[in-house]
Amino acid sequence: MAATYAVAVTTIVVLRGDQTGQELLDEALRVIHPDVINAQLELQTFDLSLERRRETGNAVVVEAADAMRAAGFGLKAATVTPTDPTDVGSPNALLRERVGGRVILRTGQRIPGVAGIAGVSAPISIVRMAVDDAYNAQEWREQSDGDEIAYRTEHISRANCRAVAEFAFVHAARSHARVFGGPKFTVSRIYEGMFKEELDAAAVRHPEVDYEPQLIDATYALLFSRAGDALVIPALNRDGDCLSDLVLPLFGSIAGAESLLLGFGDDPLVPSVVMAEAPHGTAPSLQGKNVANPMAMILAAAALLGFASDPRGRRASTVIHNALFETLRAGISTADLGGQASTTGFTDAVIERAKAAIAAAPPAPA
Repeated sequence: MAATYAVAVTTIVVLRGDQTGQELLDEALRVIHPDVINAQLELQTFDLSLERRRETGNAVVVEAADAMRAAGFGLKAATVTPTDPTDVGSPNALLRERVGGRVILRTGQRIPGVAGIAGVSAPISIVRMAVDDAYNAQEWREQSDGDEIAYRTEHISRANCRAVAEFAFVHAARSHARVFGGPKFTVSRIYEGMFKEELDAAAVRHPEVDYEPQLIDATYALLFSRAGDALVIPALNRDGDCLSDLVLPLFGSIAGAESLLLGFGDDPLVPSVVMAEAPHGTAPSLQGKNVANPMAMILAAAALLGFASDPRGRRASTVIHNALFETLRAGISTADLGGQASTTGFTDAVIERAKAAIAAAPPAPA
């Protein structure tokens, strides 16, 4: 019997990519198919492959971003970035600017069967400013008394600081984690101090969330001593970039991490767009071999559904996440994690467990 749906359709803008990026996106789409999750989705697809971006002069990227602004949701495959600076470049910066992207969320979590480093076990999320700060800063050099002096002018906005701070506390509340860390406001009282002010204000709005402010250097120093606690670490753009590159590998592999971009409109406290993707690249050497690990892309799709207004979609988010880790605990994994499963074989195992869980669960409330 065909499923019936009592709630509105969730529209997801699907951004096709390159090489294994596209192959893994196809696996994630298999997992979130309505026949699996018993939730109705409408997919709007845009081809962001390098060939299509060149053909359209990046117009397809703009069209995709505008579609995400209208729908509120996007699922993106990894794409190739040309090395020639005169080429079309990466679509990420253009997408980020067009949807008002202000926050990037990346979460590392323990992968069954994979040894972490230094006792890291509980999830650690980096909530990073997506724009401003050290990136796209104005830079120049001048000669002075026989020496060469380099200068850089950076900026951050209160609206972006507020968006990062608020989302950090909202995410911590959802994931039962502590907000930990912060900027070096003792040295940079005006610049980084503004971010600290917004973190403190968010703490007042969310008294239910544990808040342990630390300077950024202390955050690095104390990270391993807090490795058993679920943490959410809010950070400026460059600090967050560095923290992500440190934290995700602590879990033994970045395969268990997804990446979310949060876009905001007029209200800096409420995201208007969520775009999910895997944090890894396109792995051209693995293309067509059916061996690449689809975990991160499947987790990205699951995380995206967690923001849906449809309760069936939110339930599917939890079911997919649990099914994936049950698959790993059953000893099924791809070669990069020491297993023998193919890309499609691993996905098949996740789908089997997700369908069984959905079938056994009571109906989701409307």
